[in-house]
Amino acid sequence: MDYEKIFSRIQNGNDVRGAAIATEKEEMTITPDLAAFVADAFADYVAGQTGCSRSDLKIGVGRDSRITGPQMSEGCIRGLWGTQVFMCGLTSTPAMFQSTVLPESAFDAAIMITASHLPFNRSGMKFFTREGSLTKAALTGILKNAAQKAAQAGSVNGYQAPEGAGSCCREFDLTGLYCKHMRDVIRRETGAGADEKPLSGLHIVVDAGNGAAGFFPGQILAPLGADVSGSVYLEPDGMFPNHVPNPENPDAMDAVRAAVLEAGADLGVIFDCDGDRGAVVLADGTEVNRNTLIAMLAAIVSEKYPGSVVVTDSVTSDELNLFLEKELGLKHLRFKRGYKNVIDKGIELNRQGQECELAIETSGHGAFRENYFSDDGAYLSVKIISRLAVMRREGRDISELIAGLAHPAQAEEIRFDITDDADDPRDFKEYGSWVLDELHAFAARQEGMQIVEPNYEGIRIAFDDEQVKGWLLLRKSLHDPVMPMNVESKEQGGVQIILSRMKPFFDKCSRLQA
Repeated sequence: MDYEKIFSRIQNGNDVRGAAIATEKEEMTITPDLAAFVADAFADYVAGQTGCSRSDLKIGVGRDSRITGPQMSEGCIRGLWGTQVFMCGLTSTPAMFQSTVLPESAFDAAIMITASHLPFNRSGMKFFTREGSLTKAALTGILKNAAQKAAQAGSVNGYQAPEGAGSCCREFDLTGLYCKHMRDVIRRETGAGADEKPLSGLHIVVDAGNGAAGFFPGQILAPLGADVSGSVYLEPDGMFPNHVPNPENPDAMDAVRAAVLEAGADLGVIFDCDGDRGAVVLADGTEVNRNTLIAMLAAIVSEKYPGSVVVTDSVTSDELNLFLEKELGLKHLRFKRGYKNVIDKGIELNRQGQECELAIETSGHGAFRENYFSDDGAYLSVKIISRLAVMRREGRDISELIAGLAHPAQAEEIRFDITDDADDPRDFKEYGSWVLDELHAFAARQEGMQIVEPNYEGIRIAFDDEQVKGWLLLRKSLHDPVMPMNVESKEQGGVQIILSRMKPFFDKCSRLQA
């Protein structure tokens, strides 16, 4: 049995993800026993990093609303033998990270059982220490150790802790602690005293998507005076019966928009399943996600940190770039897709002496330097809510923050599958690299196409002539035989013009199937 392959296939960057329930299309790839082996290896890693024995380690375990969450949590707890385990129950991913830095908990590490917005049958694990989430390299090492433990046991099933080993387990109200912390953030941001209710007079509805963040309106907003009536899908339900818990999903955004308009609310907030992503809707139904969310948060940042750098992923619009740099006076760095790539780049810039206060992916993963660069949907939401409260007192509307943001007239994403070809022995990664090399050469020969530099992912081409003004970005997927291409134009019909100019190139890429 190839134990290393079994564990390597559940690695997804710096997280673990897999199918915890088999379906017609998907075999089971992660079980409570696999989770136990991984948790065991994680405890070894934390002990090595801290120089502590397992018996001195304090490790928290939490989960989202997935139906397999309790069993996966139980597997983790078995694997954390010998440590002090704090069972945090249903909570959010950002709360699990905060458990390592809040003085009332000060855990050495934490594990969150979640698969973010993925379907009900999936599950996974996210890992935190006081330095933040694991690196991809660190998780690779942990999974190799887990594979060795399984090999020594002779099976990936029926995990057994060493004879006589046990854990000191206790329940811990992490959600309550986290909510108090968030209320304190709102008081800080609004300048409110300990006994004041700075959200009085505001009507805010929340859509938790039946995920883990259903506590947000009742335990964070209402105690500070907000009217949260009209909030929807707060009850945890791992089957996600109402909509996909994903702020990028059109149906999800339609649901919170409808809730805002029906309630006549001042603002709507929506979270993904484990609470590390968020988006908002304004009173008139304007959706604030993707580029617009980045713009609003950057506007808030610019008031306190003028001239600082905002790091985003590679698919942000030209209009956002102009807004950040010309309207707000910030610096904009487009980096790679993948929220961990974006956040790590922000951390790196600060270490190099460049002030970066916000690193955010268009997916809604937004991380502030002041919040340990933790991607936290609740934190970005309270930043917006707090600014709304302050501007309301000043007789202003929060939409003023993004009044200068323009939008592309047309935008489209095309995903090319890289198909197999018996006559072409290259794997999809090699073929994808060849496509990008060929595209670079093709664009360099064409009038009206300009290769954008610097660029950190794929090939970005600008179009600027009498017929069309816009851009395209072709890149490789992080893990799959897919090449996504984003195209935007400043006028209707521009995307079609760009695609027609690219047709001769794609005609010769026989293994790309749209």
